[in-house]
Amino acid sequence: MNYQHHINSDFTNKKIPSVLSAEIATALSFYPELAHTPIRFQFRQRIKGSVMQAQPVIRSFFTNQREYQINISALFRLTHAAEPIHQLPAEVLIGWIGHELGHVMDYENRSVWGMVCFGLGYLLSPKYVRKAERTADTFAVNHGLGRYIIATKHYILDHTSLPDKYKRKIARLYLSPDDIVEQVRALEEGLKNSNVAGHE
Repeated sequence: MNYQHHINSDFTNKKIPSVLSAEIATALSFYPELAHTPIRFQFRQRIKGSVMQAQPVIRSFFTNQREYQINISALFRLTHAAEPIHQLPAEVLIGWIGHELGHVMDYENRSVWGMVCFGLGYLLSPKYVRKAERTADTFAVNHGLGRYIIATKHYILDHTSLPDKYKRKIARLYLSPDDIVEQVRALEEGLKNSNVAGHE
């Protein structure tokens, strides 16, 4: 599959549904820092207000190794229908999963108390939710997933059968495709300048 990116097949600490194995493996390949982080990807019949959701496993806070789970809605719910999530375009799924892994990266940088504050902020403050979602997008873009994140945003915002309420939520809380293009451009410019400086 030409969308894969240096995939490491050693996922002994990951639990991955077989129908999404290629997309999840591709998204994970952009996050080498998470190679030794236990993550369970699991289907849910319904996730309130979301299609995917990254969460820490609370009991793991009291061990030497944090664990995470990424809940994935089994169905992609449209206004008058639903389709199995694994039937979405591969690029869209990679972008979606890459965004959730961006949340995991954010969680990894927080202490236990920091995670408690994060949970409270996410529950109580729309501004905090917006900041958290944009942080996850930024992690994904900075790890090279820009084109996949853009594909996911366009798929959602341009989908004629998705509820307008959900589209408005995505537009309000997450980076726009234009924002992501600008981030990718800035990232590429920074790398270019760094390479030039290194050869001087």
